[in-house]
Amino acid sequence: MKKKWIRMLCLVAVIVLCLTGCGKKNDGDGRKEVLLVWVAEEMVEFTRRECARFLEQHADIAAQFTIEVAAMGEGEAATQMLTDVEAGADVYAFAQDQLGRLVQAGALSAPRGNLLTAIREGNDEGSVSAAGVGDTVYAYPLTSDNGYFLYYDKSVVKDPSSLDRILSDCKAAGKSLYMDNQSGWYLVSFFFGAGCSYTTESNNRGEITKVNCDFNSSAGLQAMKAMIAAGKSGAFAYSNSFASQFNPDGGKAGAAISGTWDAAAIKNYLGENYGVAKLPEMTTDYGARQMGAWGGFKLMGVNPTQSDAAVTASHKLAAFLTSETVQLARYEAKGWGPSNKKAQENEAVKADEALAALRAQLEFSPAQPQCSANFWAKMEAFGTEINAGTYNAYSDAELQKVLDELNAYLTADVVK
Repeated sequence: MKKKWIRMLCLVAVIVLCLTGCGKKNDGDGRKEVLLVWVAEEMVEFTRRECARFLEQHADIAAQFTIEVAAMGEGEAATQMLTDVEAGADVYAFAQDQLGRLVQAGALSAPRGNLLTAIREGNDEGSVSAAGVGDTVYAYPLTSDNGYFLYYDKSVVKDPSSLDRILSDCKAAGKSLYMDNQSGWYLVSFFFGAGCSYTTESNNRGEITKVNCDFNSSAGLQAMKAMIAAGKSGAFAYSNSFASQFNPDGGKAGAAISGTWDAAAIKNYLGENYGVAKLPEMTTDYGARQMGAWGGFKLMGVNPTQSDAAVTASHKLAAFLTSETVQLARYEAKGWGPSNKKAQENEAVKADEALAALRAQLEFSPAQPQCSANFWAKMEAFGTEINAGTYNAYSDAELQKVLDELNAYLTADVVK
């Protein structure tokens, strides 16, 4: 049997676990085995309480296992698991775009039987799709809230449905529309709005075998021209820290494009002028087009490199922590948006302004796929040049050449 204390030592430089009794003991020594759970730091205490409830409801599991909860962000969990799957957590939360890498590494035990049925029937279509590769569901949907939309100051922006009018209102007030336009995650909003797409195809090991991207199409040219026009407005500004831009003490935001994680802070700054909406329409040569986005989800996975009893217990725990009841409790405690369809119908969830704006935007937001290694670095470089005004005086033919190079680069990095 593997030793859980080994994985604690391996990760001590990355996180402070503050745990006791971390070792999984050998069979026959009279001690319980430990199930290790990784969740975001802000969810540690909440998850500890829910794990205690789980053990109260499952006496058979409580007789054999104890549960330890440690901090590990969803964005870092996959990297840490891939360092050493056996030394990783038994149950862990992760961002959905990491699914392919985890499948490829053999780091996920796929739910079966009634657990799989509950996932498919209980959660929204986007989150179930995000939890699978091909026809196989590998993880439990945890949230359906990792996308972005528009925040705006109602005293500044009078019509949040139009990008042009938002920029005009912001400029008149000496304010700006802030966006991380050096991030591919946000920049796709222009491409998708113009009618472009980016998808990837993977084999059963989660390796990308094909990238389908048409950013160099006529629609892509419209997207790039819309980005340049926004930059030329004098009211479009780069930021990767949005909430602080609404601070009346020095902040200059009339609007910003961000996600639910900024809702509480922005609402606190704006008070009665707090406004949220789906992304606006942008102007193209073909008329107004609704800006798109990527829909994002958080998932929970089970480590397969354990004893049969531990894997079984871990699946039951993951199913519990992603159940309707716990998803709703998580929303009430931390504001995380449920993927469970019944939890989404809760009156408080339905009345949440930020989640309502996100739900409206998700109609125009395909689920974020696993992106190739080239995607993030190349899109950052592209966005940096857009932000710097490098292409402001380019002809359409020159812009097309830039897009051809971009598209060729994005589609090149696949497993042959």
